[in-house]
Amino acid sequence: MQAHLLELISDPVLTLRSDLSLLRVNPAARDWLGHDPGEGWVRLRQAAGSVLEDWLRACTHALEVGRAAPPAPALALGGGRHVLPTLLRDRPLWHLHFRPDIGSERHARAQAADAQAELAAWFDLCADPLLLADDGGLILRSNAAFQALCLGQPGSMHETSPAMQKLLGWTAAGFGGETLTEGPVVDPQGRTRWLRVRLRRLSAGARGRWLGVLEDHTAEHERDLAQQQLDALMDTAEAGLATFHPDAGWLRPPRRNGNGRPARGLQGSLQGISRDMVDPASLAEFERLQRALKKGEPVEARYQVSHPELGRRWLLTRVAPGQLSGGRRSTSVVTLDVTAQAQAESALQTRAANERAILDSVLVGIVSVGPQGIEWMNGSARRMFACELEDVAGQPMGVLAPDDRLHPFHRKDLADEEGQAEMFECQLQGRDGRGFWVIGNVVQTEGEDGLPRLTYALLDIDRRRQAEAQSRQAQATLTRIIEAAPLAISLYDADTLAIEKLNQAALDLAGRPEHELLGSQPEDLFGTEQGSLIRSDLQAALGSHAVTQREYRLGDGDHRRVWDARFLHLEGSDGTPEQLLLVASDVTEHRAAEEARLQAAIAQRELLVREVHHRIKNNLQGVAGLLQQIAARRPEVADVLREAVGQVQAIAQVYGLQVGAAGPLMLRRVWEAIIGSVQRMRGRPIQHSVEGNADLWTLPEAESIPIALSLNELLGNALRHSPTGDVVGRLICHDDHVEVEIINPARLPEGFKLQSVPSGVSGLGLVRALLPRRSAILSIEQAGDNVLCRLDLHPPCVGKALGDNASIHGGVR
Repeated sequence: MQAHLLELISDPVLTLRSDLSLLRVNPAARDWLGHDPGEGWVRLRQAAGSVLEDWLRACTHALEVGRAAPPAPALALGGGRHVLPTLLRDRPLWHLHFRPDIGSERHARAQAADAQAELAAWFDLCADPLLLADDGGLILRSNAAFQALCLGQPGSMHETSPAMQKLLGWTAAGFGGETLTEGPVVDPQGRTRWLRVRLRRLSAGARGRWLGVLEDHTAEHERDLAQQQLDALMDTAEAGLATFHPDAGWLRPPRRNGNGRPARGLQGSLQGISRDMVDPASLAEFERLQRALKKGEPVEARYQVSHPELGRRWLLTRVAPGQLSGGRRSTSVVTLDVTAQAQAESALQTRAANERAILDSVLVGIVSVGPQGIEWMNGSARRMFACELEDVAGQPMGVLAPDDRLHPFHRKDLADEEGQAEMFECQLQGRDGRGFWVIGNVVQTEGEDGLPRLTYALLDIDRRRQAEAQSRQAQATLTRIIEAAPLAISLYDADTLAIEKLNQAALDLAGRPEHELLGSQPEDLFGTEQGSLIRSDLQAALGSHAVTQREYRLGDGDHRRVWDARFLHLEGSDGTPEQLLLVASDVTEHRAAEEARLQAAIAQRELLVREVHHRIKNNLQGVAGLLQQIAARRPEVADVLREAVGQVQAIAQVYGLQVGAAGPLMLRRVWEAIIGSVQRMRGRPIQHSVEGNADLWTLPEAESIPIALSLNELLGNALRHSPTGDVVGRLICHDDHVEVEIINPARLPEGFKLQSVPSGVSGLGLVRALLPRRSAILSIEQAGDNVLCRLDLHPPCVGKALGDNASIHGGVR
């Protein structure tokens, strides 16, 4: 029906979809747009340009938010005809009606169009972000710089970022007025840009317009920030910076300390260093620096000075000529204090000299060969070849070998990769004619100049054979010592664990002749049960590189002896265990004496601890009594003193429980003692109970006082906030943790958060300060008309008690 009515209208009417694409037209519009209305609509939009598009966008946005549509622009149709568009909303469609324009309105709108075109040109030419908005926040126009800053073309101020709204003074009530503000805005590329905004009202009336100009001051801000960072860097690195300008002379950046006075330290230019300060050995380098500075040439010089304030220092000065804008010349001079670096280089040279001295004293012959030949030989190599370094310096390594191209000293492919080491055995002949065989290796490293170097390490085999003979002699001597030693020593095969050798003390321990024991297993010597245990220890020692220690109790009754055994496996040439050495000593009397001393020390300690705990309890109770007397005489501080008395009484209860107790305190006794102390102090009963196996849980000595004080504060806090109701306390013991619940009739303050309670000397602040953070969890919540306080205690804040038959097994067997 509506479509038929539109066909009766003589003016062109277009029905548009929600995206402003053409859906249908009436006959007048079809005659106007041509035989293909869709193509005609596209041509019309292109011909009208931004005027029609901007008006359609602003009009649809205004109608969507319930505002009045902006004035319609006059569109020229050719032949002097002008029409005025009108947009109507018919959800979800739009109806665009074109009506003829009268002459006066046409002239006014033509002038407005010219003004709009001029404004658009001005917006497009301006490099700073610009926007034009009305009082309602509708953005009527913005240029490309503003759209790039907002990552799009916002239709209203509501679509801009909060930072942009704050910068422009936009709120829900509109613009705040003409203003000049400055602040940061993050652009779509993630860069922080500092903008200065000038906002002006262009027209008065019911719907005024606002023009905003955003000036980008990011470069100035970054320049100031760079200046601050440069000053901080110069202060931190102890560097001086200055620039020499031919017209203005020396220019230094202003540097000030925290008090606003000029910073003292290394001078920025060479004017601070006079020639008489320079060390005589560095004068040539200093003069070279002065000549380069006068000629404006780049240079880097290091020299030593005797500064009147800083003492002897090494300075490094770099001169860098440059050219400013307009062709002006300048020279930047940076002076660094490199005393630490110079000292490190000197220490490095000293260390290298020390290393050479150490290598010169070792028994292995070491020869270093560079690209030009032999560079260095240690003392052992010089004695080995019967020559000095000057005799062979700069010659190839083959000069020390026979004329055999297969000799390792003549080979070019030996250790041809960096870090690769190769071993060899060859015959050599010294300069004195002595022939000898050596075993050596060669490794390639990179020198300071980046070129490869070979290092040879040579060991004279003749001397090694002498050493092997001395080792065999020492082995024989050790065997005689083992035979005569009072320790029981036996040697086992690593694969079969069969006995290969025993000394006389081990034979006396076994009580059997040697021929019966050789080749037997541990079970044959010590019995099935004890032998299996010793076998497992032998196997464990085979897998360990350290000495394995065990204790064994052998024999019965009065003949029971304690033996301290040490296991150590002996490796073969391939690094695998070949034999296992067992050394045992009788420590029965020694262990008995240690046990007696330990029991006496434990008894003395327990006596002293009980006496100390008893005296501490009496002193704390005396302190509590004095505080109660003061509270009676000074009513104005009575409440504070009562809290202190309760805390002192709680600590006294813990020390009282420790009198006569051995080991950790039982958690149940601490709970009941604190309940009784709080009831006596407050004069009110507390309904308390214990659930679960409470005899399973104990309190470590280090946690007993903090937990007792926390329970005292929580119970006292519940009684203080419930003057008339019943307070209930429950100790709930689980298998893996303990819960303490305290319930009192009260209501928590609105918005109460336990995390917001500050630390203090009483109440919840003291509890939060005392409780261990990882093993104790405190929570307070409203449960109906009651407040539920729950304290969860986990190990190691609490521990489990050992049973009567529990024991701790260590390394004693």
